[in-house]
Amino acid sequence: MSRFARPLVSLIALSTALAAAPAFAQEGRAFTIDDLVRLERVSDPQVSPDGETVVYGLRQTDWENNRGVTSLWSVGVDGGEPTRLAISDEGASTGRWAEDGRLFFMRGGQVWVSADQGATATQVTALPLDVGSFRIAPGGGTLVVSLEVFPACEDDLACTAGEVANREATPETGQIYDRGFVRHWDTWEDGRRNHLYAVDISGGAPATTVTGLMHGYDGDTPSVPFGDEGEYVITPDGQSVIFSAREAGQTEPWSTNFDLYQAPITGGSERVNLTDDNDAWDTGPVFSPDGRTMAYRAMSRPGFEADRWRIMLRDVASGETHEIAADWDRSADSLFWSDDGRTLYATAGDTGTTRLFAIDVRRGTVTPVTTGGHVAGAQLADGGFVYARDGMDGPAQLYFTPARTRQATRQLTNHNAEVMAQVDLGAFEQFSFPGWNDETVHGYIVRPHGYVEGEDYPVAFLIHGGPQGSFGDAWSYRWNPQFYAGLGYAVVMIDFHGSTGYGQAFTDSISQHWGDRPLEDLQKGWDYVVANYDFLDEDRACALGASYGGYMVNWIAGNWNEPWDCLVNHDGVFDTRAMGYETEELWFTEWENGGTPWENPEGYEQFNPVNHVQNWRVPMLVVQGDLDFRIPTAQGLATFNALQRRGIPSRLLMFPNENHWVLRAHNSVQWHNTVADWLARYTAE
Repeated sequence: MSRFARPLVSLIALSTALAAAPAFAQEGRAFTIDDLVRLERVSDPQVSPDGETVVYGLRQTDWENNRGVTSLWSVGVDGGEPTRLAISDEGASTGRWAEDGRLFFMRGGQVWVSADQGATATQVTALPLDVGSFRIAPGGGTLVVSLEVFPACEDDLACTAGEVANREATPETGQIYDRGFVRHWDTWEDGRRNHLYAVDISGGAPATTVTGLMHGYDGDTPSVPFGDEGEYVITPDGQSVIFSAREAGQTEPWSTNFDLYQAPITGGSERVNLTDDNDAWDTGPVFSPDGRTMAYRAMSRPGFEADRWRIMLRDVASGETHEIAADWDRSADSLFWSDDGRTLYATAGDTGTTRLFAIDVRRGTVTPVTTGGHVAGAQLADGGFVYARDGMDGPAQLYFTPARTRQATRQLTNHNAEVMAQVDLGAFEQFSFPGWNDETVHGYIVRPHGYVEGEDYPVAFLIHGGPQGSFGDAWSYRWNPQFYAGLGYAVVMIDFHGSTGYGQAFTDSISQHWGDRPLEDLQKGWDYVVANYDFLDEDRACALGASYGGYMVNWIAGNWNEPWDCLVNHDGVFDTRAMGYETEELWFTEWENGGTPWENPEGYEQFNPVNHVQNWRVPMLVVQGDLDFRIPTAQGLATFNALQRRGIPSRLLMFPNENHWVLRAHNSVQWHNTVADWLARYTAE
């Protein structure tokens, strides 16, 4: 059966099955941190070329070895019991289908292929460096892979491997830098770059040689630290690669000018900049089925990482480019085409959820496909869509939504069923109120486990980071409101001005206003929930946040500490002026504070928590990852020292091997238990 071509208006109704499903169990035990860290994590659905089978990744926690282990599973689009693929026994991740039905995947840093639906596998590459990502060229005889190389080594991969070994063996440990980045996210730079290479795999034996596609280019594809294969694509004729990259030079730490380049798959230094006229971010190229049109996402404002992703169409023959759905005030996170090329599909944040939308290419009209929760990894399937969907009602599972009928959305996987059947998750609901400038602000409230009408409950007031982010209807493994509900807390989350999914003007409003507009929203939101939810015990409440949320905790400590019995600050900014010099991605602080610290010192001092330490009084738990180069360790130590010097009850939890996030299972348990103990100490009756 062929996959469908056009969306119908009935798509809106088709996803109501998810919205109507119960958001919590009626009876059961409390949800715990032990449950959270051991949950199986479903991700990365990949639909077979015939549209009938989905291969996906399943991450399971190896508690004894303190790591996650990923395997590949498959399930039919029509349903049935999911099956673990035999190729996973020796390690398998990143399953990708070739057009002829072969399944390529990653194992041990190399690419493998299975021709029998995951029963057996053959090694495809045997390179001296680990493959970071890959794409399959039309015809299946060539791969494009990303490798981390020293650019001076060009196509000699052994040269890079040898240089890494030499550096590890030398007794000298000093690194010399003539430009930034010196370090990025959680890694000190050593001169290597992510570059793309073509690999001929048609010879039968595992490929050992490559052809460089980015000779002489000073930049990374995929981008560091979070880029993936969505930043490059092979043209439908198999002759070229389109990739998104930022030329480094001396300006890399304060530039967001990523362009789309076209390079021949035969290699060399010849390439064409397709988006040189846009000095902001261009990425995510995807080709229409007929190969005549390339869609991609583009920002408009250089130096701003949270600008709206516009949807651009480029005519391949003429190079003419135009925007579609320009009036749609949402930011597209991903794009893919319908089979007939008349529709683009996009995922985007929308009023506290993340939804799939259908966009008519000719008219620019936008139609929602899903509703509620958080959708990711959406793809066309036989007669509809497959996607991963999570929410505050549970972790991600795969779902199928039909395209042409009013049949109900059906769930394809049910991992964690035994655990989730035992627990009683907190009931949640969205609310809204007039915030700053009397504009509508949304939030969520979650009732505690064991909620009884008429009783009062302590409150965990969670503040999201970003600041251009959202605490919405999604499942998280770091800041999960159901963990706090399981401890017996009512949970309140406010999507203050600056949050995403409410229009670009709403997102823009926080820049150069970190301490006033969001604070006003948090204050008005607190007043609203106290007045409208009588089960909240406002005399037993703690505020918690990470990153910008940690900044806001520090800001609250000096400017709005009256409601709080305790505070939790994870990797939060203490001194915005110092942050303007210490962080790695300088474009962020410069945009958010209106320039560099020497050009606009007032912008850095206006909402600087360090200027209000004299007003601090509330006990605070400070958490810091020593590998956090985004908000460096000095910020956390300064926060703790200020608390200690003022004689305020305080505690520092330092992780020497974690970055901006706490990722290791045992560390996650320690984090949650430490936070739980801190809250209990100050909210006990």
